[in-house]
Amino acid sequence: MSYIYGRNAIIEALKNKKVDKIYAAPGLKGSIGKIYAMAKEQKIVIVEADKKKLKDMVGEVNHQGVVALSSSFEYSQVEDIIAYAKSRGENIKLIMLDEIEDPYNFGAIARSAEAFGFHGIIIPKRRSALVNDAVYKSSAGAIESIKVAVVNNLSQTISELKENSIWVYGATMEGDPICDQDLVGNICIVIGNEGKGLGHAVEKNCDELISIPMLGSINSLNASVACGIILYEVTRQTK
Repeated sequence: MSYIYGRNAIIEALKNKKVDKIYAAPGLKGSIGKIYAMAKEQKIVIVEADKKKLKDMVGEVNHQGVVALSSSFEYSQVEDIIAYAKSRGENIKLIMLDEIEDPYNFGAIARSAEAFGFHGIIIPKRRSALVNDAVYKSSAGAIESIKVAVVNNLSQTISELKENSIWVYGATMEGDPICDQDLVGNICIVIGNEGKGLGHAVEKNCDELISIPMLGSINSLNASVACGIILYEVTRQTK
């Protein structure tokens, strides 16, 4: 983790989705409003901090009353993840997150991915949680062992996965039960947004739609819980 200070520098970092948390002195005016608006849109936590705390973070510099915490996590390319799996002589196993916005869900999914031997996670550049301190915490550090790729367009990426002989399964409540599916081979599991599920274009481009059989009165599961169950079924079939 590293610190960014100064309003213009933080605005640029926010534009590039490289901010995890913001520390700001109380009573600020002017361009701080733009920082607050961008942080709110990206669901970034803003912590009130006095001058002493800001000084402790960045020293005697002109921080303009605001400091941002930035993750140094190194993202991968999709092709790098595929090459990594092939170099290990293993079937390619990927997860794609369609606008998962809660970093704690992202972290829990990363933890399951590492536990079940998946090679990487693909996320969209927009409307998605990125790797931050909350993801680190909820993944129990597993995010360091999982490759993460950020892409501009999930539907286009799905087409590229198919060109690499990777079968793409979208998780929906209307899909076929996972226990009836052949989940062996090169696969990618797509998990949808916490509230909306899979986007229409993403769902349309999946090879198959799968679901988890539900016996109770609740007809849906938390995204990270559902993902964990599906990943277990993949592992069960692989053994």
